[in-house]
Amino acid sequence: MTWAEEEFAGVDLGDKRLNRRLMKLTERFADKPTASIPGACPDWSETQAVYRFFDQANNAKRPLGWETILTPHMERTEARMRQHRVVLCLQDTTELDFNGQGIDGLGPLSYEAQRGMYLHPTYVVTPEREPLGITDAWMWSREAKVADGTRSGVRESLRWTEGYERIAEMAPTLPDTRLIYIGDREADIVEMMRRARDLGNPADWLIRSRHNRTVPGGSKLWAQTLDGEPLGKIEFALAARPGQTARSVRQQVWARTMEIPDGVGGLLSVTCVVAKEMNPPTGCKAVEWHLLTNRTVTDFADAVELIDWYRCRWEIEIFFNVLKNGCRVEALQLGSVAKLELALTVYMVVAWRLARLVRLGRTHPDLAASALFTEAEWKGAYILAKKKPPTEPPTIREVIRQIAMLGGFLGRKSDGEPGVKTLWLGFARVRDFVEGVEHMRQLQDSGPSCV
Repeated sequence: MTWAEEEFAGVDLGDKRLNRRLMKLTERFADKPTASIPGACPDWSETQAVYRFFDQANNAKRPLGWETILTPHMERTEARMRQHRVVLCLQDTTELDFNGQGIDGLGPLSYEAQRGMYLHPTYVVTPEREPLGITDAWMWSREAKVADGTRSGVRESLRWTEGYERIAEMAPTLPDTRLIYIGDREADIVEMMRRARDLGNPADWLIRSRHNRTVPGGSKLWAQTLDGEPLGKIEFALAARPGQTARSVRQQVWARTMEIPDGVGGLLSVTCVVAKEMNPPTGCKAVEWHLLTNRTVTDFADAVELIDWYRCRWEIEIFFNVLKNGCRVEALQLGSVAKLELALTVYMVVAWRLARLVRLGRTHPDLAASALFTEAEWKGAYILAKKKPPTEPPTIREVIRQIAMLGGFLGRKSDGEPGVKTLWLGFARVRDFVEGVEHMRQLQDSGPSCV
C-alpha cells in the first residue's frame, strides 16, 4: 500500500474510479511537487484525467467538495495525535495570489487590484515539531469594497474563534492528549479568549499579544508583567531568514497572571509571559515576545515550556513555504475557485508529507528507510549518486540526506540537516528514475517484440 492509499483509506467519492484517481494524482503531485499538472503526469491522457477529476467540483448532479477529500486525512491525523501527550494546533492565514489568471470567483487581496483567495488551515505538530497533519481549513475569496469603503462577506477575524471551536470539539475524543491552540498576533482577539473560557477551556490557547491592554487599576498589560524580577534566562539559536543572519539569542523571562476586560463588561483571567532580549548585537532588532495564555505559570520551567511551544509556530510558515514555493499552487490554472479548492486540498496533504519527511529525518534519524520509502526509491537515490546501494535498508536520515544531495544539498559538516527545498528537488529526480526502471521492466516482461 502506498502512502497516498494509507492517507486516503476509506475515502468515498461516490465512484471507485474517482477514489483511485485521487490517490494516483496525489502520488504524482508528491513525486513532482514543483511541476505543473501536465508536467507531473506522464502523458496527456493522465493529464486529462486529472483535469476531469477537478471538474467534479462543478458536477451538476453531485458536486465534489474539498471537505470530502480532506476528511480521511483529518481522520488519519487524529489517529497520529492520539500517540502524543501534547499536540500543538497551529493556525494562520495566508494569501494565495492568482493575479492575471482567468479564474472565476477570485476576490481582492491586500490591494484591491490583486486577485486571489485566502487559506486558513489548522496544522498540527508535536512539541518536537513533527508534523502530524491538517485537522481543519477554511478557504474563501473576499468581496470587493463598495463605494463607502466597506466590505461585505465573512468577518475574517471570526476564523480564529471558529478555529478554536473546532479544536475544542475534537478535545473530548482525545482524552489522553492535551491540545494547545497557537496563533500569532492576528489571533489576539478577546472574542476567542472569551469563547474558550465559556467552553471551559477544553483546549489550551497560546497566542502572541498584539494589544497592550489596560488592566484594572489603569496600568498596561506588558508593563505590569515586567514589574518584578525575571524568572530566569533562556538562550536559543535563531535560524537565518530573509534579511536576517543566524545568531544566538539570550532572553530574560517574566510571567504574571492578571485580569483583562473580556469585551462584554466582565473580566478574563490570563497569564502574560514576556521574553525580552536584553543585549542584541549591534544592528539587530531585539527579539521580544509578549505571549498570552489561559494556562497558569507556577515557575520558570512552565514559562520556558510555553515559549518553546510558541517557537514551534514557525512550522506553519514552513508549511506555507512548501505549499507556495515547493508545490507552486499559485501557478495552478484552473477555471474556478471550486476547482482550485480541490487542488489546494490535495497539495496541502502533499506539502504536509514533504515537511514530515524532513522533520522525521531529524527527530527519528535511526528509523528504517523502508518505513517511508519503497526499496526502489531508497536504492535509486544511491544509484543516481553513483554509489552502491547497501544490502540492508539504511536509516531514514541517510536516505533523506542522499536524496537532498541530488537536489543541491552539499552535506558538509557545517551545513546541518537538509531543508524541504533540496528534498523535493532530489525526490523528483528519484521518482523519475524509479518510473524509468519500472517502465523498462514492463517492456522486458512484454517480450522481445516490444523492446
